[in-house]
Amino acid sequence: MMYEIASVQKLKALMKEYFLSLEHSDKKIAWCTSVGPAELLRSFGFEVYFPENHGALLGASRLATECIPSAIKAGYSGHVCSYTTADIGAYLNKSTPLTRQYGLKEIPRPDLIVYNTNQCREVQDWFNFFAAEFNCPIAGIHSPRHMDEVSPEEVAVVVSQHKQLIPACEKASGRKFDIDAFRECIRLSREASELWQKVLQTAATSPAPISFFDGVIHMGPIVVLRGTEKATGYYRTLLHELEENIRQHRGLLREEKCRIFWDGMPIWGRIRMLSDLFLQNGAAVVASTYCNSWVFDEFDERHPFESSALAYTKIFINRSEKAKMRMLGSWLKEYRCDGIIYHDTKTCFNNSNAKFGMPQRLRQQTGIPCLIVEGDLCDLRFFSEGQSITRIETFIEQLEETKIKA
Repeated sequence: MMYEIASVQKLKALMKEYFLSLEHSDKKIAWCTSVGPAELLRSFGFEVYFPENHGALLGASRLATECIPSAIKAGYSGHVCSYTTADIGAYLNKSTPLTRQYGLKEIPRPDLIVYNTNQCREVQDWFNFFAAEFNCPIAGIHSPRHMDEVSPEEVAVVVSQHKQLIPACEKASGRKFDIDAFRECIRLSREASELWQKVLQTAATSPAPISFFDGVIHMGPIVVLRGTEKATGYYRTLLHELEENIRQHRGLLREEKCRIFWDGMPIWGRIRMLSDLFLQNGAAVVASTYCNSWVFDEFDERHPFESSALAYTKIFINRSEKAKMRMLGSWLKEYRCDGIIYHDTKTCFNNSNAKFGMPQRLRQQTGIPCLIVEGDLCDLRFFSEGQSITRIETFIEQLEETKIKA
């Protein structure tokens, strides 16, 4: 019998409810970056919409291929973030996968747009395009970048910028800031984050009950529903199922020939193909930098501004090469990985770690073999499917031979 995660049915219902609420709710709508101050926005009663999530849907549905040329025609380079070009192109084409999947007529119109540059500068240009189109107020947090460690002084800078968002939130929402509501949203986000981390950590067992390819689907609530009871409720259900599968010794594979770590973005338009490829070759892709990006150990409702500023500044993508290598080394050990695949994402420079010698240095440090796969998050013109399949299958064979010899 094929292994399935039953909680995916609850996930589908939850995500449908979320998207329909964006069209049918009487609440004001705030747009936010995926690793941005969602808790602060929710404390003002906003429904929160995440354009990066829409970018992922455009990639997964392959609608991005039709949309990117329209953004290029409007002056956006085909070599910048394909979330950006796909999303702008979809708007220009008056199309969205939300129509086919959930029946929405269009993306929700914002009353306020907020971004955080902790992941990249593209979000600033991307969100400013829509602020102009919708004649909507926009505010941003410009985080310190590429740090070994995050200092108290750097946290203070981000705290100050969080607090500067409050007047814009009050004006757009029609509500005064409520510190207790903010604390509660932080508490709920911390709880969801801890549960999500435990979900991911179930893959440290063999056979792993969840893969990276499952994770990119089940991470939906931690992205779009942080700060709500719905997210925590979902991850309690999912964690219970996975822990029961571990007790029953059920997993993705009866026998894992090798265990692999995935660094970088998903190739959204080929998620199913890649998932099947690894499973057919007996390889379990057990962990990733991407899914771990929504684990926020630092959230603390007692210090809502300071803890959220620290959490959103410490994320993997915003760290130095030295810090990233330290984090990768820890994950490789925790998940007992035999190899690591780096996705060299052609339009996501910030989340590609194969450009400055890191794979070679990390292999020298850990002894763990690596493979670099070229592709993209949404733009499939950068992904050679046949060549990638051959290289991945060869890599898996090499890992298996190495284990046998050992």
